[in-house]
Amino acid sequence: MDKNAHLKRVIVDFKKLTPEVLKLLVDRYPDGYDDRNIISFKNGQGERIEAVEVLTEDTKYLVKISAKLEYTMENYDVDDYEDFDDDDPTAVVEPDPEDMVDGDDED
Repeated sequence: MDKNAHLKRVIVDFKKLTPEVLKLLVDRYPDGYDDRNIISFKNGQGERIEAVEVLTEDTKYLVKISAKLEYTMENYDVDDYEDFDDDDPTAVVEPDPEDMVDGDDED
């Protein structure tokens, strides 16, 4: 039996990412996540979802992976969130797509 079966399961999209969950992700995957860390499953609509898992005492968060998530984790700075509550989903803002572009595309 899964030792975490009693945990509440929460699927988190980037738009709902809070400072608390972002910090958990950065702490759990300090060098980023790779294929071994990705969990794939089908949601209620039958869509395939890929996510990474982080745990708290009472909750298992499955955070949907995306380029925005990777970029935000790579550029994480705890000071960016000091003026927000840990559970404030407006604290984590979408990165500017221009900031996410690799320098390789420039001529």
